[in-house]
Amino acid sequence: MTSTAPEHDRLTPPDPQELSDWLRERVAYFVECPVTDIATDVKLVEYGLDSLYALTLCGDIEDTFGIPVSATLAWDYPTIDAIVGLLAAPRQS
Repeated sequence: MTSTAPEHDRLTPPDPQELSDWLRERVAYFVECPVTDIATDVKLVEYGLDSLYALTLCGDIEDTFGIPVSATLAWDYPTIDAIVGLLAAPRQS
């Protein structure tokens, strides 16, 4: 799947709605379901997101948004809302 999100510099947080929509699309792609079935407040493991796809999601976030993330992101922040809350927060240089 080709990313439709614009690239960001590391100090400018992504728009929360843009990030949420992008994450919903990626999760839907990984678990092979319609994006409309992905709620932002449901734990990703409840959709069947396994460790391989969780790690792939981390790489996709880094590649698309330029934000380095921990390999345990999806476990430490188990919902799309939680991930957005972390990644859309302002960062310091």
